Amino acid sequence: MKDTFLTTLLLVVLSSELSGSDRIDLDHSPSETEIFAEGIISTDLYERDIAISPKGDEIIFTLCDYKRSKMCLVRIVKIGDVWSNREILDFSGQYDDIEPCFSADGIKLYFASNRPMDSDTARTDFNIWVSKRSDFSWSEPEPLPSAVNTEHDEFYPSVSRYGNLYFTSSRENGVGSEDIFVSNYVDGIYSDPEPLDTSINTPIYEFNAFISPDEDLIIFSSFGRDDGFGGGDLYYSTKDETGNWIPSQNMGDLVNSEYLDYCPFVDVHRKNFYFTSERFLPINEKLENVNQLEAFSNGILNGMGNIYRVRFNETQIR
Repeated sequence: MKDTFLTTLLLVVLSSELSGSDRIDLDHSPSETEIFAEGIISTDLYERDIAISPKGDEIIFTLCDYKRSKMCLVRIVKIGDVWSNREILDFSGQYDDIEPCFSADGIKLYFASNRPMDSDTARTDFNIWVSKRSDFSWSEPEPLPSAVNTEHDEFYPSVSRYGNLYFTSSRENGVGSEDIFVSNYVDGIYSDPEPLDTSINTPIYEFNAFISPDEDLIIFSSFGRDDGFGGGDLYYSTKDETGNWIPSQNMGDLVNSEYLDYCPFVDVHRKNFYFTSERFLPINEKLENVNQLEAFSNGILNGMGNIYRVRFNETQIR
């Protein structure tokens, strides 16, 4: 009875906001890379990362203005068979909140933010925060402990089913300019983070890693490698029979382009691969009037980040 009442109440609250966003179909698995939820999630603004709840009933992504001077966590909730309109999360909108990640059970939401740590308004570095699900909303976020969060930037949390945390940072014990670290979660305590080995990290830039629930697959971005396509590419690694990461490989031109391709996410329940790309449709011919320039500037392929999707099995990851 209680669940029925809560569902009815939520339908009443959201009924005025339900719209054409029912065009979102998480179960569709395209064989070729496509823009995801065009006009709803991927728009002429800048979208830079995405997370989908394990149940497939909530999508949270980062939405930015054109200059990325303001970055907010935005969500869409599925009620029955219909998706609600976009809304900024209650706790977001004041500071720069980015890079959401659901826990494996869907009851925690991790993200990176430059909100003040311990009421220290002088700090502007990014740290990793966590919010807990409360009925149909999310609790006020709390920062992860100082073993994880330092005065360096911590970005792009990704959490395995065991609670182990993978993230991006630049630290003295790192391998290169920016690296992927892991902090193991043991008996409710985060261990001191360690950089992944040189199968993943190099002397240049590795960032924004997705870790699979069983920690047997990692997908991340890197910039400056000899086999790169241009502005930053997606790479992957799996583990060998001894549990060690094999040398990472470029994911190829199915997902990578000459522009920045990053922010990977695998919807393991519906077997789709998502990522962000700054690719755009160049105009080579002469513009004849201002309207043409405005049309390009306000179009979805204007070079602002969009979310792309392709069936996971179409990638070269095996």
